[in-house]
Amino acid sequence: MIYRPLNLVRWVIWCCFAVILVVAPLIFHEGASLSLLSQVGTLTIFALSFNMLLGQGGMLSFGHAVYSGLGAFFAIHALNMATAGAPIPVMLVPLIGGVAGMGFGILFGYVTTKKSGTTFSMITLGLVELVFAASLMFPEFFGGEGGISTNRVIGEPFMGITFGPQIQVYYLIAFWLFITTIGMYAFTQTPLGRLANAVRDNPERVEFIGYDTQWVRYMTLILSAFFAGISGGLSAINFEIVSAENVSALRSGAVLLFTFIGGIGFFFGPMIGAVIGVFLTVMLSDFTKAWQLYLGVFFILIVMYAPGGLASLLMMNVRLVVHRQFSRVAPLLGAICGAGLVIFAGAVILIEVLYHVTLDIGAGPMMTLFRVEIDTGSATAWLVGAALVVIGSIAFWKIKPPFCNVWDEVNTDIEVANRKAQT
Repeated sequence: MIYRPLNLVRWVIWCCFAVILVVAPLIFHEGASLSLLSQVGTLTIFALSFNMLLGQGGMLSFGHAVYSGLGAFFAIHALNMATAGAPIPVMLVPLIGGVAGMGFGILFGYVTTKKSGTTFSMITLGLVELVFAASLMFPEFFGGEGGISTNRVIGEPFMGITFGPQIQVYYLIAFWLFITTIGMYAFTQTPLGRLANAVRDNPERVEFIGYDTQWVRYMTLILSAFFAGISGGLSAINFEIVSAENVSALRSGAVLLFTFIGGIGFFFGPMIGAVIGVFLTVMLSDFTKAWQLYLGVFFILIVMYAPGGLASLLMMNVRLVVHRQFSRVAPLLGAICGAGLVIFAGAVILIEVLYHVTLDIGAGPMMTLFRVEIDTGSATAWLVGAALVVIGSIAFWKIKPPFCNVWDEVNTDIEVANRKAQT
C-alpha cells in the first residue's frame, strides 16, 4: 500500500468554494442578484462541461448546446409529468436532464468523434443546426417557437421547501454545482482524463502505445454531455421555460466565448468565464445597447494578448506573489492598468455617444453617462472621448517597454531560483 500525504491545500480550496456558495446569497441579496447568481451557477456547469471537450480533450465543438438543450427539454417534460402526479422529486430533475444529455451524447458522439480537429468542429456545427431545425419541426415535444413552460412548485412542501422562492432554487443550483464540479475535477485525475490530455497533445503517440483515440474522444464527450444535461435541467427549473434557443448555435457560441475568456488551460477558468459572461450578457445589456460590441472587442483582446484567458493572467501574478517578486512589477503594472482604464473610458464615451446619435436621437440630444449629462449635439463629448483615448494610448506605449523589461527580469530571476533549488 502506497502512502499518499493529505493535500491540505486542495481541501482548503474545496471548503472555501463550498463556503462561497453558501454565503453568496447572503451578501448579494438585493434586486435580481439571486437570479444572476443562479444563472452564474448553471452557466458554470455548462462551461466546465464544455471545457472537458476543449480544454481537456482538444475538441472544439460548435454544438455543445445540443446536449444541455435536449437535457433541458427532457427535464421540463419531467416537471410537467410531476405536476400531473408522477412521483418525480424536483431535486432529481437535473439528473434526468443529465441522463438525457448522456443518451444523446452516446447517439451523436459516436458519429462526431470519428473525426477530430476542424472536421469534428464542422460536424458539430451541422449537428446543432439540425437539432435546432428539428425543434421547430416537432412542436409536440419542443413546443414550437413558444417553447415548453412549467411550474416548479409541485405538491406539498418538504421541510418547508417548495422551490417557489428564488433563494431555494439558488441553493438547489449551488448543490448541483458543487457536486458536478467535484465530478468534473475528478475526471481530470482519472486515467481517461489523462488520456484525453494525451490525445489533445499528441494523438499519434497515443495510438502508437495502443489506445484508440476515437474511443477516448467518444467517452469524454459522453461524460461532458451528461454534465451539460444537468446544467440544462437546472436552467429549466430556474426559468420554468425551455425553447428552441436552448439548442441553438447562438448558445453554443456563447459558451465557447465565455470558456475561452475564462481560460481553457485551467480547470477554474470556465468559472471565471461564466461570471464574466453573465455580467456582459445580462447586467451590461441593461445599461447599454452596445453590449455586444463590448463583448466582441473584449474577446478579441483576450485572444490577441492573453490567449490563456483571464485565468492565465491571474496565475502569472499569483506566481510572482508566491515567489515574493510582485512588489517589483506592481508600480508599473498599476500604471499600465491605469492607462488602459483611461483608454477604456474614452472609448466608452465615443461608443455611447455614437450609439445615441444613430439609434436614440429621437429622444433628444441629451444622454446620461457615468451619471453626467452629455449633449451629443455638441463637439465636447467627442473631443473629450478622443482626448482620453490619445492620452491613454501615449501613456500605455510609454509604460509598456519598462514594464516588459521588469516583467522579463522578474520571471528570469524566478527561473534561476527554481533551478538552484532543484540542484
